[in-house]
Amino acid sequence: FMQRALERAFDIVATLGLLLVAAPFMLAVTLAIWIEDGPRAPVLYRQRRVGRHGAVFEVLKFRSMRTDAEKAGEAVWAVKNDPRVTRVGAVIRKTRLDELPQLFNVLRGDMSFVGPRPERPEFVEQLEQKIPYYRERHTVKPGITGWAQLCYPYGSSEKDALEKLQYDLYYVKNRSLLFDLAILVQTVE
Repeated sequence: FMQRALERAFDIVATLGLLLVAAPFMLAVTLAIWIEDGPRAPVLYRQRRVGRHGAVFEVLKFRSMRTDAEKAGEAVWAVKNDPRVTRVGAVIRKTRLDELPQLFNVLRGDMSFVGPRPERPEFVEQLEQKIPYYRERHTVKPGITGWAQLCYPYGSSEKDALEKLQYDLYYVKNRSLLFDLAILVQTVE
């Protein structure tokens, strides 16, 4: 119980601190999206993701793709140089500014500051059937940053998911406040 309370307190303090620093960047991204797509265009993108113990929640991100990116209604892996990405989207993805709204997911308790990347339910369902122990990564809250995100490039396939799972399982097995701090320092670098 004490470990979880400490982790939650860390998440809240770190998130509030980062929100203070990130607020001007978040405003700049909002304005850039409006300038590119017009003031009626959505700035935030909400997407269903799988969290701790398989609970589904809506992750918040700055919209980096065209509004019709998944017009067919099916989940599609994002790929390198994805043609659906807008000009502003390319910049905010490269700088990871698109991830900043997830700070509100951390405050709500859906996510932690550090943990495995939350994936879409459609992909989780496929990956759990094909990759042994994939479900184990959901024993902790997903994070904005994590060990797999630091150690392996952006994944866009089942093969990548298998590689990243090894880092996620290492994190789940060895997680501690000190490990989280080390991951945060490396993320900032």
